[in-house]
Amino acid sequence: MPRVVIAIGGNSLIPDADHTSVQDQYLAAAETDDHIASLVQAGWDVAISHGNGPQVGFILRRSEMASSELHEIPLDYCGADTQGAIGYMLQQNLVNDFRQRGIAKSVATLVTQVEVDANDPAFANPSKPIGSFMDEAQAIHRRDDEGWDVKEDAGRGWRRVVASPKPMRIVELDVIKQLLDAGVVTIAVGGGGIPVVADENGDLRGIAAVIDKDLASALLASQVDADLLLISTAVEKVALNFGKENEEWVDQFTLDEVKQYLAEGGHFAEGSMAPKMRAVVQFLEAGGKEALITNPQNLERAMAGETGTRIVA
Repeated sequence: MPRVVIAIGGNSLIPDADHTSVQDQYLAAAETDDHIASLVQAGWDVAISHGNGPQVGFILRRSEMASSELHEIPLDYCGADTQGAIGYMLQQNLVNDFRQRGIAKSVATLVTQVEVDANDPAFANPSKPIGSFMDEAQAIHRRDDEGWDVKEDAGRGWRRVVASPKPMRIVELDVIKQLLDAGVVTIAVGGGGIPVVADENGDLRGIAAVIDKDLASALLASQVDADLLLISTAVEKVALNFGKENEEWVDQFTLDEVKQYLAEGGHFAEGSMAPKMRAVVQFLEAGGKEALITNPQNLERAMAGETGTRIVA
């Protein structure tokens, strides 16, 4: 069967500021899963990855608020927690969808570690904001007493920042392949994977960092020989000059066009579409056939060629 890796954005599970509860996220996952079930029913072999930015933020916020009574939760454990929780939402909804549709498929969520290089240049320039806003005095205290990297965030206060290193190796890759080859819909590499580094003996340990979910998904897609990398995000299609007067929605790019636009800068927003396009480039340059970007409610239509933005080598 053709194989697709579907990368679901963590923000897509939170429709708006009034719907952030666990139940709201569960319902959003149910809507996305209904479309994924249609792809499985159509004959696709499916692996699913997902973001976790808002959910990790919620855990950190609870941890900080309870710090006078309970120990705080390290960032790598936050990643593991969200892999389990979001995987549970996606997994249960898919199991229900399959039962209702008469699809004889199993679903599994795998807590996934992703190795990064301890000498990655990103560690010398932490840039990914996490956790709550602080005043300057709190930030300096955390920096001096706990070794945090902190930065002032656009006049809104101070925040902890961590590195976003490049994913090198999916530790549980062999297990993921075995599950997919057995026909199991597999949820893995959640939040970009739990970042780990290896010591001189090869032993792994977690590290405070955030791996880009789309880059990790592209690595997964390459290494499980996926025919398609499908990035599910907030927009139906990719636009050049998004939000500007000369905004242009695009049905298809070539790999060379995407690389040119990224090199020129300004066409894709750094906080949203640019990382996704870099992930697409990584996947296609590693031998992938094509990538597709659309929103959850249009997954089937995009796969049928009716909408979405397709990127081909």
